[in-house]
Amino acid sequence: ARMTSDMKAELLTAVCLLVVSNVGSERGPAHLKYLQNIGTKTSSDTQATAVADLLRRLIPDNANSFALRVDSSLSDNGLDTFEISSANGVVTVKGTTGVATAWGVHHYLKYWCNAHISWSGDQLNLPNPLPTIDGTVTVSSPHRYRYYQNVCTSSYSFVWWDWKRWEREIDWMALNGINLPLAFTGQEEIWRRVYLSFNFSQSDLDSFFTGPAFLAWNRMGNIQGWGGPLPAHWYTDQLHLQHLILKRMRSLGMIPVLPAFAGHVPLSVRQLYPNVSVTTLKWNRFTRPYCCTLLLDPTELLFKEIGSRFISEMMKEFGTDHVYSADLFMEMLPKSKETSYLSSTSYGLFNAMLGADPSAIWLMQGWIFHLHQDFWQKPQMEAVLTSVPLGHMLVLDLFAEVDPQWQRTESFFGQPFIWCMLHNYGGNLGMYGAVDNMAKGAIEAMAKKFKYCWYGIDS
Repeated sequence: ARMTSDMKAELLTAVCLLVVSNVGSERGPAHLKYLQNIGTKTSSDTQATAVADLLRRLIPDNANSFALRVDSSLSDNGLDTFEISSANGVVTVKGTTGVATAWGVHHYLKYWCNAHISWSGDQLNLPNPLPTIDGTVTVSSPHRYRYYQNVCTSSYSFVWWDWKRWEREIDWMALNGINLPLAFTGQEEIWRRVYLSFNFSQSDLDSFFTGPAFLAWNRMGNIQGWGGPLPAHWYTDQLHLQHLILKRMRSLGMIPVLPAFAGHVPLSVRQLYPNVSVTTLKWNRFTRPYCCTLLLDPTELLFKEIGSRFISEMMKEFGTDHVYSADLFMEMLPKSKETSYLSSTSYGLFNAMLGADPSAIWLMQGWIFHLHQDFWQKPQMEAVLTSVPLGHMLVLDLFAEVDPQWQRTESFFGQPFIWCMLHNYGGNLGMYGAVDNMAKGAIEAMAKKFKYCWYGIDS
């Protein structure tokens, strides 16, 4: 039996909340205005054209059977909405953004045509003629933002991708309603320019950057030099690829998250700037010269200068959507439990972002609180989280289906957060998972009064 329109809409909402990755945006306190002001700057016509191009790639024989329109006035509360109807052999899909429109097309393909679009393969043998729809189907996301990706996936998977594979992934994101993806490709060329401007040498960078497969852990300050140096062509090739990625994401109405400076610097900082304060970090069992990275103290003026110049250089090269990702102490212990140190460190990182972009939003992984819980007690977590003005930080509760941190932190002490599920590690899939927690955990987090929770999928 075919589902009714209402049943289909309800099922889609359930799937998106628990599987795809949704970020909520109920109207709330004034501090949420910073996030509510973050949105696409791409024209409706450009977004509609981008969705039409997507369909020509996905279903070339049927693409002309769809009439597409992007119209932000479909929603009066800023939440993505799509409408589907059909007449005279044409399926009309309207959406508030390109992402919402692509999401609506996927909804029709999935529930009317029994199509399947996934990482592992597609089933796109569509009925001829395409099924008709009685009346109009309307679906609204209850959440303004839908987040996707894990910083480690940059090395697990993305590092090997060419544009064709990235194009396919961005299509998948749009079809599943994702509008807040990470966009980390090409950052090493920006780092190279910035560090050279601070008198570091290319030789310093060759011993600092890891090889491509390990850059995720280099960026988080875990290791240096392992598998390096980077080939000379890597910098320019990845920069070009990032331009393609960002252009496509933005054309569909997505809000790409760019990287920011977290304080990890080449070892030669001690010779170049002998008076600045640095801390030696240790991760896992790596030994020198690959271990023992240096963290520049975020209270140092040099930290703000490097961090702000990096954001400025990146904005000049790529533009910005004002959301930046950076992580302190990722799977490593800070040098002190003193709340004053942790607070000043966290604020110093954010202040460097503000130095170049007054509208900056800091996206931070809450994974640090999952590990070393004997260190990260409530006072220490509160010091990190509340040093940034409420609403200027967005926390990823990265393993919430197993070990939710929002419960330990009083909903991250008022900072907006994303309830994430870490559904695989580097593409290693298995027939297991905390299905009961996935079914109820996010709903419980959202149900807490005056707490602002969103949803994410980490791959």
